[in-house]
Amino acid sequence: MSASRHSGTTDAADNADDAGRGHARHEGRAGRDGREAREGPASDDLLAALLDGMDAALCALDADGVITHWNREAERILGWTADEAVGRQGFAGWAVRSADAAEVEERLLAAMTAPGRQVHEFALVTKDGGRVLVRTQSAAVRGPDGKPAGVYCAFSEVHTQIDLERSIALSEALFEDASWGVVLIDADLRPAVVNAHAARLLGTNRTALLGRPLGELLTQGVEELESALTHVLAEGAPPAPAELWVSVRGDDGTGDSRGAGDSRGAADSRGGDSRGAEGERRRCWRSGFLRLASPLAEEPVPLGVGWLFQDVTETKTAEQEAAQLRFRGNQLQRAARAAAECEDPTEAAGVHLDFALAGFADHALVDVIDPADDHDVPRLVRAAATPAESPGPVVPGDRAGLPVRYAEGHPALQCVARAGSVRASAGAVPAAEAEEWARSRQWPQDSVHALCAVLRSRGVTLGVVTFLRTATRTPFERPDAAYAESVACRVAAALDLARLLEG
Repeated sequence: MSASRHSGTTDAADNADDAGRGHARHEGRAGRDGREAREGPASDDLLAALLDGMDAALCALDADGVITHWNREAERILGWTADEAVGRQGFAGWAVRSADAAEVEERLLAAMTAPGRQVHEFALVTKDGGRVLVRTQSAAVRGPDGKPAGVYCAFSEVHTQIDLERSIALSEALFEDASWGVVLIDADLRPAVVNAHAARLLGTNRTALLGRPLGELLTQGVEELESALTHVLAEGAPPAPAELWVSVRGDDGTGDSRGAGDSRGAADSRGGDSRGAEGERRRCWRSGFLRLASPLAEEPVPLGVGWLFQDVTETKTAEQEAAQLRFRGNQLQRAARAAAECEDPTEAAGVHLDFALAGFADHALVDVIDPADDHDVPRLVRAAATPAESPGPVVPGDRAGLPVRYAEGHPALQCVARAGSVRASAGAVPAAEAEEWARSRQWPQDSVHALCAVLRSRGVTLGVVTFLRTATRTPFERPDAAYAESVACRVAAALDLARLLEG
């Protein structure tokens, strides 16, 4: 018998106590007002139905120790039917070993004079001669005059009771001491019970989460989470944990919030960092799901979903960064081998940029300083660029050598002036504003994020390389700036060699 089969002897004892008192009161009324013939059979049938419908075994003894009630669960556990049990004097010789019978009966009948319920464990004998250890709760049954008229005893197998207690203890531990988040989601996909760890990860307290739609808690990833919960309700638990990327509403994270500029350069005035408008930080939660069904229904009735999850953001981020570093290192190595086969150093510079763009950016621009320029603010000339209309290999710039019309404060000019990388982003703005932002900076109109890296060789600033991303990509971050600087060193060396050859 599983733990779900029994709700424990405590509830059964409460029901039996109420049923016994009700039966005693009924018998007293029948004796006083003469309605026994009309009410007795119906009440007896009701009492029998109540006793037989209990999930715990129940028997009752009168003041002399004679068995008066024996329900079907007692018959299931011990094998003795009600016809065989009712009317016997105690348990000696049939349900209890003769050597233990006196002690068992004494302890049971002592409940008539003791306050409250008494809990004991006995070894009872089954009809086929086996023995089963049971845990009992016994209490007095009062007669019409209020005096003890007998005792009832509710009992269940000890291992069943222990299983139930373990289940309760496990539930309490999960919702109090677990080091991972545990949330019970009801059939309407709203939190019904939340443990302390989950409340911390969701950025609020336990009671504030209850009954709220998941969309009020998460700004990103809520659709994936709700889809997973719906699948579990319909199909059952998935075979393995799932990793969900989410953003918690109102979480400002712990990252740098100083803007888009790095430690060696200044950000564009419209720059921002990689979080959304509300400051959310993405998190990866490794999640397991369990469908919860009622054990009391004949057919499984979904009560909701048990959602267990851990924050593995740091681990996943480290894995992604390691994979990214391996890829970029391989790209640099492949670019160096390909560039070594180029006779023209300018072509070699384009090869380095072509390899760098893979998985990194959508556009690249190379602007160099005219060596003959003697202005205080150097004028930049477009030396190479990717096609503005569609992605493609880097092609040489305008041979006329006309300067690019960059306004004062342009990120490329800042990069040259400071000899350091500069990041810029249009931010979360409508598409029309993003296009105007890119157009005013002389960049392709689908550009939303920019990263400028200075070109330096032999202690001289040669120009700037600008990498651009569209709205489908994330803003540039500091690791991206380090990679761009590595590419810029190789491009600058190739351009410097081209100038030496031309001179």
